[in-house]
Amino acid sequence: MSSRIEQIIEEIEEYVDSCKYQPLSTTKIVVNKEEIEELLRELRLKTPDEIKRYQKIISNKDAILEDAQTKADALIADAQNKAQELVTQHEIMQKAYAQANETINAANRQAQEILDSATQDANSIRLSAITYTDDMMANIGSVLTQTLEDAGGKYKGFIDALQACMDVVNHNRQELAPQTAQAAAMSGSYQPADTEASKEDEALLDEIGDN
Repeated sequence: MSSRIEQIIEEIEEYVDSCKYQPLSTTKIVVNKEEIEELLRELRLKTPDEIKRYQKIISNKDAILEDAQTKADALIADAQNKAQELVTQHEIMQKAYAQANETINAANRQAQEILDSATQDANSIRLSAITYTDDMMANIGSVLTQTLEDAGGKYKGFIDALQACMDVVNHNRQELAPQTAQAAAMSGSYQPADTEASKEDEALLDEIGDN
């Protein structure tokens, strides 16, 4: 919406355009003094009011711009503060993460050292147990071998003694066999010497000796 001053100026322009030129001139016109003065008078009267209105608008505009600038500055400052807080929090989080990672790594290293030490101790104990068991079994084996040798020697001596006795008995029976046969013939009840029994006894002694 145009102001009254702009309307008056347009009316003056239209009035000037409607005026006739002076004779023999293309630049000078003939105007009605009263009409043009009336328009100029109204223009002079309206000018202060329009200027005040424009000044008010300008003032309001400045106030609006100043308020907008203030709000913009406040928003920028708040954004900067929040950004700084985020940066600070990020740095704190980075430090916390670094400390947490260091703690975890240290714990892992310590746990691995404990496992390595336990494994080494277990291997050492296992080797010692195996060595002790082997030594103990070797001693038992030596004792058993010696015992078997001693028992075998004594058993062989016992078998040899029995065999000697058996040989004496058989020899004596063989010497008595003719006399026994003669006596049996005279009594009518002769039986051959129990040679088979002697052979069975000898076979039993041989089997015992082999075992």
